[in-house]
Amino acid sequence: MSYVDEVFDLVVAKNPAQPEFHQAVKEVLESLRVVIEANEEQYRKDALLERLVTPERQLLFRVPWVDDKGQVQVNNGFRVQFNSAIGPYKGGLRLHPSVNLGIIKFLGFEQIFKNSLTGLPIGGGKGGSDFDPKGKSDREVMAFCQSFINELHKYIGADTDVPAGDIGTGAREIGYMYGQYKRLTGLYEGVLTGKGLTYGGSLARTEATGYGLLYLTEEMLKCNGKDIAGMTVAVSGSGNVAIYAVQKAQQLGAKVVTVSDSTGWIYDPEGIDVALLKEVKEVKRARLTEYAAARKSAEYHEKKNGEHGVWNVKCDVALPCATQNELDLEDAKALVANGCIAVAEGANMPTTMEATEYLQKNGVLFCPGKAANAGGVATSALEMSQNSERLSWTFEEVDSKLKTIMVNIFHNLDDAAKKYGMAGNYVAGANIAGFLKVAEAMTAQGIV
Repeated sequence: MSYVDEVFDLVVAKNPAQPEFHQAVKEVLESLRVVIEANEEQYRKDALLERLVTPERQLLFRVPWVDDKGQVQVNNGFRVQFNSAIGPYKGGLRLHPSVNLGIIKFLGFEQIFKNSLTGLPIGGGKGGSDFDPKGKSDREVMAFCQSFINELHKYIGADTDVPAGDIGTGAREIGYMYGQYKRLTGLYEGVLTGKGLTYGGSLARTEATGYGLLYLTEEMLKCNGKDIAGMTVAVSGSGNVAIYAVQKAQQLGAKVVTVSDSTGWIYDPEGIDVALLKEVKEVKRARLTEYAAARKSAEYHEKKNGEHGVWNVKCDVALPCATQNELDLEDAKALVANGCIAVAEGANMPTTMEATEYLQKNGVLFCPGKAANAGGVATSALEMSQNSERLSWTFEEVDSKLKTIMVNIFHNLDDAAKKYGMAGNYVAGANIAGFLKVAEAMTAQGIV
């Protein structure tokens, strides 16, 4: 049995009932097979892969808090500090009822390679809780966040582990967490990113993941002789990533015709109205039914079981920006049948392995999330730099650095794929480029 297969079997045996983590490890190791086999003797001797797939530290803790009725509630808190070979742990905090250890480990494992690809000195980590901020009052959210940080603050710091936002964790939640961290430690430092602009946040951080997704997609298309201007784009999701992906796509001359949320999706043949979408989602925190009610050209479709309607719309480019495994094999077939030429992942692992393989086999340009959505963590690292220097850069400075990083990411993964005889396979290229940097750092630092 090959070293890759041995390690994957070990992961499944040691981490039962964690399918998302198994999926992430399998996807990465399969595409690294050519690199690992070329160095198998040394990697096996150093147990490099076993160390790579095993977190350096896993934190599980309870988070008790009091709701507005005086009832004590208890949630589970998680932080997985996966790999610090190239820098302090860096990765978001996800607040969603679906959160469990397996999902946090899948996200943390992906984060290792994503952070490596940025070229910035940040390691991989991820955290969160099964707490749901939806429908909670500001006081309840504050109570939860303060309790969460009461435990987590012991394990994080500006040069140790720097969490950020993720699904369910926006500026409000980061603010409450930062205030409690400062209160407990007495330290005013860049320990959390995604902070408000008045207390150490970075301009362009809100837009970064969506904008970065489009900068990379534009470069991928350009390097394949195509121009995004004039193209029709399908986007899933309607959160932070989706909103700013829509905005930047339209700035680049494309027409975005879909967005979605957990209850349904919108088809707007005249192009998504970004201002209205922001009003509905960022201000009112409402459902997309309100978007449809306010815009005559929009069609609202209620989500049916197992149906991802946005991928059935004719488009040139598809940008899944919602959640994991939202684009399956049937969706991939629909995209190919409708003439889609490119898919770039705005969410983390939103495309199933079967769908990814089908898209690649049918000539669709496909860029994985660890590269395509790295703009968020890249700008978080730029926020860390500003905090360390006690400086604040302009929006244009941050946006320019973000675009440079995203363009470089594409060329690095493109070069890696070509070097190992897999030209055009951007999944393999991203994994190889991200892995080689981490592997070299791990080897240089000895068995730790």
